[in-house]
Amino acid sequence: MTDTLFESASLATRRFNTGDSAFIFELLNTPAWKKFIGDRGIHTMQDATDYIINSPLASYAKNGYGGWLVTLKDTMQPIGMCGLFKRDYLDGPDLGFAFLPEFEGRGYAYESTMAAIAHVRSNYNITGLYATTMLANARSRKLLERCGFMHKGTLAIPNVDDSSMLYYLSL
Repeated sequence: MTDTLFESASLATRRFNTGDSAFIFELLNTPAWKKFIGDRGIHTMQDATDYIINSPLASYAKNGYGGWLVTLKDTMQPIGMCGLFKRDYLDGPDLGFAFLPEFEGRGYAYESTMAAIAHVRSNYNITGLYATTMLANARSRKLLERCGFMHKGTLAIPNVDDSSMLYYLSL
């Protein structure tokens, strides 16, 4: 597919577009997204379209990166998001990921994260990546450590009640 940014053994990753509104609506309303990332107020398809315009598309234009759509390579079915996010409280990009519940626990988060790291190393002048996760999100902490991120302490994130774990990966 011509808009694929990068691939791995079973996944293809591309930039979001406004045609991905139904997927964004579904992903951002999963219990895990709301619990570990936060409620983004996506209550309608228009909210989902606005999210795509104001978050990933705006980030691509401003930063050259953003959240990317992760699909199964053989069917192009959207299954999750993995990418880089600019956070005001960090001095470098934050790598984040989220997957639909039926695709969790299958190694896709690891596969997409490692592919994203390789893509960033090859295509961006970035010396390191941050990652943050809530203390309660043991699966994400384990995945980040498996991908080579080192725990750097805790971080108080604005508008988040619990402190978060801060990780860093030198590129």
